[in-house]
Amino acid sequence: MGDHPTLRFLGAAGTVTGSRFLVEWHGHRLLVDCGLYQGEREWRRRNWEPFPVDPASIDVVLLTHCHLDHSGWLPRLVRDGFTGSVCMTEGTAALTEIVLRDSARLNERDAAQARAGGWSRHDPPLPLYSAADAELAIRQFRAVPTGVPVDVADGARATFRPAGHVLGAASVRLEVGRAPGATVLFSGDLGRDDHPVLRRRAAPAAATTVVVESTYGDRTHPRVQPAHEPFADAIRRTVARGGSVLVPAFAVDRTELVLHALQAMRREGRIPRVPVYVDSPMALAALDVYRRPSLRPELRPDVPVPLVDLADVHAARTPEESMALNAPHVPCIVVSASGMATGGRVVHHLRHMLPDHRNAVVLTGYQAPGTRGRALRDGARELKVHGRYVPVRAEVVVDEEFSVHADADELVSWLRELPAPPAVVYVVHGEPEGSAALAARIRTELGWLAVVPRAGERVALDDAPVDLGTGDAPAVGAAVVPPADVQA
Repeated sequence: MGDHPTLRFLGAAGTVTGSRFLVEWHGHRLLVDCGLYQGEREWRRRNWEPFPVDPASIDVVLLTHCHLDHSGWLPRLVRDGFTGSVCMTEGTAALTEIVLRDSARLNERDAAQARAGGWSRHDPPLPLYSAADAELAIRQFRAVPTGVPVDVADGARATFRPAGHVLGAASVRLEVGRAPGATVLFSGDLGRDDHPVLRRRAAPAAATTVVVESTYGDRTHPRVQPAHEPFADAIRRTVARGGSVLVPAFAVDRTELVLHALQAMRREGRIPRVPVYVDSPMALAALDVYRRPSLRPELRPDVPVPLVDLADVHAARTPEESMALNAPHVPCIVVSASGMATGGRVVHHLRHMLPDHRNAVVLTGYQAPGTRGRALRDGARELKVHGRYVPVRAEVVVDEEFSVHADADELVSWLRELPAPPAVVYVVHGEPEGSAALAARIRTELGWLAVVPRAGERVALDDAPVDLGTGDAPAVGAAVVPPADVQA
């Protein structure tokens, strides 16, 4: 590590998952996000690779929010030697505890099932990390306030600002090095302007380097009236033919939004009154976090308290209650994790419900390549579940309105709010087409230098002020270390 601050893209480069950004300065290391790779096998394999630097050499980790693709590799990092603090907002700390415990449980269960079923190529199949590893990681959490600079390491200060994506989600402005130091702003995952539950994201603070997500970098969200009409119509059709509706939904934030929408549809008389089941203990625990009085300021003032009326919703808490939903005796709506159908109880429901043409599956957001959700979205006629293929005869419907990611217009709008043009914008956390499209818009519409970094690439962090007099952002800060130096 040299004296000049640098940034290395150890994840979310060339793909929409696995966010990991390493900042190095004066013999120190700081990691922003520590996410799991998800989706296609070529990316998932990277979860098993050794971290590019010794985890014990990292001083601190900063988490932008709780989702697995930003937090899910933390237990492995801790198991492999990281002993520093993991700094995040109060909401992110509360939800990440739930996420990591559930992820560890699923890792252990999937390894046990693969061992029992004999359908793994590994002997014996092992979990990526254990429940004990997750508990060790949780002990290292440090909740920090929002809106004020916090000393997180020697020569490093971070400011967390609400990102409006999920409860607790934040953008992080980092100052590192000797005064005046380098300033870099990590967007994290940005929320939509009209999030149905959370207040709008905060305006970004000035920084010389900006790292922005591009999940929807080449798309804009549809505006449907009345809201969620494709979802409502699918429920009406499915119930009329005697089937049930399965809704794969992320336990954190997405399940809450689905229930919020279902209650509105019922209140407006747009869907029949049939039983609604939440088959996710994790989602029920997340609902309790949304009810915390200390986190109420993050919610929109017009959101009711409680967020969801559980008196009108049935909770499937035990494995036996979950199994009973594989073949419902009467039409119903089952909301179950995970949102991309990569694991969890929803996979068992898919195995039993997909072959029946009376049923419907409603996908409620982004589906990463290589996931079962993406296969269904793309029209798959069969799906592999637990080593066996099942036919897809059920109706598959996509409701784009549930996405809480900012779309391309909203991402550009967030960048426009910067108090001054940055020296460079790095476009990450997107599929190649989305990242390239957003970078092109930044160059064309804002006139700024925009770069889509390669996986493993290291760049210098600029600590010089931007010259606003010329109208052009200088290209310093985009200097790339030769590829031979990329790997630690």
